[in-house]
Amino acid sequence: MRQQHDVLLLDLDGTVYQGADAIPGAREALETGVSRLFYVTNNASRSPASVAAHLRELGFAATADEVVTSSQTGARLVAEHVAPGSTVLVVGTEALADEVRLAGLVPVRRFDDAPVAVIHGHSTETNWSILAEATLAIRAGAVWVATNVDTTLPTERGLCPGNGALVAAVRAATDREPLVAGKPARPLMDDALRRSGAVNALVVGDRIDTDIAGANAVGLDSLLVLSGVSRPADLLRAPSAHRPTYLATELADLDRPAAELAVSAQPGVHVRRDGSALVVSCDSDPTVDRGTFLRAVLAAAWLDPEFTDLRGEGSAASEVVSELLG
Repeated sequence: MRQQHDVLLLDLDGTVYQGADAIPGAREALETGVSRLFYVTNNASRSPASVAAHLRELGFAATADEVVTSSQTGARLVAEHVAPGSTVLVVGTEALADEVRLAGLVPVRRFDDAPVAVIHGHSTETNWSILAEATLAIRAGAVWVATNVDTTLPTERGLCPGNGALVAAVRAATDREPLVAGKPARPLMDDALRRSGAVNALVVGDRIDTDIAGANAVGLDSLLVLSGVSRPADLLRAPSAHRPTYLATELADLDRPAAELAVSAQPGVHVRRDGSALVVSCDSDPTVDRGTFLRAVLAAAWLDPEFTDLRGEGSAASEVVSELLG
């Protein structure tokens, strides 16, 4: 399917790598094909150059110009709301502060420096003290931009608190809502499209509430890979804004025909209504793969959301149904 798209807009955490480790098979999957690769990440903790260097260490071909971060977009949003040279309180890493400087603004870390805006990005060093400085500034009227509101962050050890978890603490303390730069909000996706010059881009990611919702927000096709945060159970009753065009178990599926990956009825898989239940079966139980089952069942569930039960007939169908029910 990748040949249908001139650019792949790839998420990083949970799609290409998990923390310090590449996701198995991801490098090999991205080595082939003619589509240009742009890496679009909600994580604002590192500079584009640092992200590209990490990708190269893991064996991926990447330059800083091919990395689009929510820190860049967040700094742009702040600059659109304040005067040039304004002071901006930074909650996050020095890489985020550098993006603020590049936007013609002055990064500070204390409320006493009279910031007119707050930019809030992920850092493992964020503590109560800097959240308190941000709270004081926001309550005093500062513009508040969050680079993203992901509640969790995939790591090699599992899911850990994301930027959104700490944004929630400041939201609770200020009763304010931030402007959001990253997915699923449009600004980051708009920047990725502008910088890539894409004509027919495909968004590839692992989260339905950020990557897929971000693609839908700007009218792009999307591919969800089941290598990160979102699981099949999350998809079963997903709202329309969170539904991907395509579903894959791994990035290597990019080489399969688009029709095989579309969330739609699939040859050999049957879903029928039986009272209030959806019942899944297939023509030859052992030979239908998991992804094909998932795509067929999800397509039926999205068309018939009033069902109250899901059942499988045969071992393979029953296994997929168990996965979808969590």
